[in-house]
Amino acid sequence: MALRELRNKKWFKVFTNMYVLVLTVFVIWMVFFDTNSLLIHLELRKEIKKLEKQQEFLEREIAEDKKILKKLADPEELEKFAREHYYLKKKNEEIYLIEYEDSLKTRPNN
Repeated sequence: MALRELRNKKWFKVFTNMYVLVLTVFVIWMVFFDTNSLLIHLELRKEIKKLEKQQEFLEREIAEDKKILKKLADPEELEKFAREHYYLKKKNEEIYLIEYEDSLKTRPNN
């Protein structure tokens, strides 16, 4: 008698309908098992966002490098850059590096 009563319930009729069963199997297949599943789309979307952030960073770096290259086209700026970054000097010239106490990495005296 319990099976007969169960079959008469409205929700049982809805869930045992062939269309509902096929649709449920289809949705489960598309979300989890298909090669173009929802899970794969979510992973790909995360990767796309990461690559877009990297692209923005690299575009900013390129813009900064273009500014530096444009600036280094001037011979005086090129000389200044070489002196500051590579410690180059002219003949008969001496270079003194001045380091301040607060810029040195020393441990405090205990």
